[in-house]
Amino acid sequence: MSFDPEDVARLAEAYTAAWNSGSPQNVAAHFAEDGEIVINRGTPWRGRSGVAEMAAGFFADVPGMKLTCDGVRDAGTHVVYLWTFTGHAARTANALTVHGWEEWDVGDDLKVKASRGWYDSEDYARQVAGRTP
Repeated sequence: MSFDPEDVARLAEAYTAAWNSGSPQNVAAHFAEDGEIVINRGTPWRGRSGVAEMAAGFFADVPGMKLTCDGVRDAGTHVVYLWTFTGHAARTANALTVHGWEEWDVGDDLKVKASRGWYDSEDYARQVAGRTP
């Protein structure tokens, strides 16, 4: 099965808006009931409650975070969502600009069944600490 490119674009737009709403539940609503997300090969957050917990952690670490969608690519039921988030680290107030992506397996209902997210965690830690490269 393949999705209409306009449906994929609307999904990406709605997912971006969910992150920018600051609501963990809005983010989790884009996932299947039994969906999951794994970031940088870490421990998976499972189910919508797990996804909401993950999002809440990001909102706590980067209050006022703003997410932009840098692009989407799809192949059948697989979608790559490219993103950048900006904000300030809660712990240090240092400015952050972080780039990454999520690889999604998407169900027929356009809900994310599985997401594998990636970003440079060393660069993120460097920015939180205020160190220059």
